[in-house]
Amino acid sequence: MATEPAHGPVGGSPVMASLAVGRPVLSLGVRFSRSPDIARMAAAAGYGVLWIDLEHSGMPIDCACQIAATGHDLGLASWVRVPERELGVIGRLLDGGATGIIVPKIETVEEAREVARFCRFPPAGARSQIAQLPQFGFRRMAPSELTERSNAATVVQILIESAAGIANADAIASVPGVNLLGIGMNDLTADLGCPGDPQDPRALEACRTVAAAAARHGKLAVVGGVGDAERFAAVLALGFAPLIFAAIDTELLAGGLAQRADSWRGRLAPSPDRTHP
Repeated sequence: MATEPAHGPVGGSPVMASLAVGRPVLSLGVRFSRSPDIARMAAAAGYGVLWIDLEHSGMPIDCACQIAATGHDLGLASWVRVPERELGVIGRLLDGGATGIIVPKIETVEEAREVARFCRFPPAGARSQIAQLPQFGFRRMAPSELTERSNAATVVQILIESAAGIANADAIASVPGVNLLGIGMNDLTADLGCPGDPQDPRALEACRTVAAAAARHGKLAVVGGVGDAERFAAVLALGFAPLIFAAIDTELLAGGLAQRADSWRGRLAPSPDRTHP
């Protein structure tokens, strides 16, 4: 097993510590909301992670930072999924309050190294220095302390979503500064030719490959995009940490709107025994 520095698999993240001992953590996807109140709602409901999705939304960076900083202040892990190949935004998100970065569609060890480099202050990486951070209440501290604490607390999740990424999973898992290997099941099954079927043998074999690679290098692996509880439990049994992608705001709103509309239609429907003149 590879030796990880302080910013390795658990680092300074309570959520990562929970996942490392198999304690389930609920996460809420944020794609539609623009107010930090979504973080307050998530905290009140008992979620442990916000994952703010800039890959599939038009959310501006300032909204993402406000939601992330509020989530952090309430004790939530605040992770942001950046758009594919847009690494330049990482420093701005971390400077603005994010405590983790999720990067999609990583396929090579070189790409994984570049992600880790953008997420860590020197000497572990090449993130631009800053004197104060919202994660520490904008308290001034010695540069060495800020560097150590921020590097340890920042979670870096690499999303593997293609056959090419699966083939390179072991090399990707070996990269220092990568904490989580994530499988994006929707994109992965599409790439493997079995869209939407996490029980396809090709998808299950890919899961085994990623989970084994993570374990060999002392990392954790998680999987998203499996909405059915039984299928999710079956995938977890292959060696994944229990990070549960329990909901996303767009789905909750759309489902709630449909449910409310159906309820009112039912209340207003004519009684079967009502007669009309």
